[in-house]
Amino acid sequence: MKKQYLVAIGLVILIAAWMLVPRGDGDRDERYASADLDRTVSAIADDGSAVSSAADFTVRATRSRVDTYTQTVSVRGRTQAFRLVDIRAETAGRVIATPVARGARVEKGDILCEIAVDARETDLQEAISRQEQARLEFEGGEDLFQRELISRSALAQLRTTYDAAIAAVRRAELALERTRIRAPFTGIVETRAVEVGDYMDMGGQCASLFDDDPMLLVGQVPEQDVNKLELGTRVTGIMVTGERINGQLTYLARAADPVSRSYRIEVRLDPQQIPIRQGISTEILLDAAQIRAHLVPPSSVTLDDAGLMGVKTLNSDNEVEFHRVQIVGESTRIDESGFWVTGLPDEVILITVGQELVFEGQIVNVNFDWSQL
Repeated sequence: MKKQYLVAIGLVILIAAWMLVPRGDGDRDERYASADLDRTVSAIADDGSAVSSAADFTVRATRSRVDTYTQTVSVRGRTQAFRLVDIRAETAGRVIATPVARGARVEKGDILCEIAVDARETDLQEAISRQEQARLEFEGGEDLFQRELISRSALAQLRTTYDAAIAAVRRAELALERTRIRAPFTGIVETRAVEVGDYMDMGGQCASLFDDDPMLLVGQVPEQDVNKLELGTRVTGIMVTGERINGQLTYLARAADPVSRSYRIEVRLDPQQIPIRQGISTEILLDAAQIRAHLVPPSSVTLDDAGLMGVKTLNSDNEVEFHRVQIVGESTRIDESGFWVTGLPDEVILITVGQELVFEGQIVNVNFDWSQL
């Protein structure tokens, strides 16, 4: 047998013998032994000392008093002109002048379009002459009637002719006046539909006039919120441009939209320093009911074991209490941010820091001094 095989067989015999030899517990490597030691966890305060009891735990708190909170109804809407009117011709003819450009502001009575007079002025002169003739004939007839030279019916016929002549003059004057299409109110010329040389039929559009004094906010209020609103309510609008505008609720529809089941509202805006364009999307905030509520920091709101929302407070014995609350609004002011909640007594000591580390019924220390952090 080869030498290599003898060496391999010898090594196998030695390993088998080492594995079969019994060994005592003293041969164990203590590095791998599991120590059955008791473990405890201690809570250490900021000063390094262990907390010996629940009463040694300190929370920060503030005194909260009930206040009046005005609920708001938020509606998506848009800005709108007080009126946007198409100015139309009351007579037909050729346009000879459009003295006002688009976008220009006009006063009531300013000429927007002018139509050719044509024979209208001649017609007026003819009507005036016929009126004068009829007047003289009627006055002569009165003199003859007083002398009993004509009958009463003949005098009445002369009177009728005279009245018809007066009416003809008025119609001729009106036809001549209608050749000048004037602004019915102060506003801005939004569009101009004709140019010089165009022919306008009766009823044809000359221009559209935009009345921006005052501007309006319009929107649709859901049916569940409509009863919270009253005419005269103050309104705040936040336009997509970031500007805030204010106004007063002046219209609240009595009939709902048949599709959305919402109610149209109109808000008359206060006079603004800057012009407001029509059609800008705006969030409309309307003051609604006034309720008594507490303003609490958002961080103080927590959940109980049942998953219901509430806050933790302290009674006169510094015992922790849990009050379920309902959020009725939110304050976004920098100096007074938080949630408006109901369900608390008029005055409470509200835990603001440490509420997640204490439980209901626990006696704790309280610190109101926020200058010591």
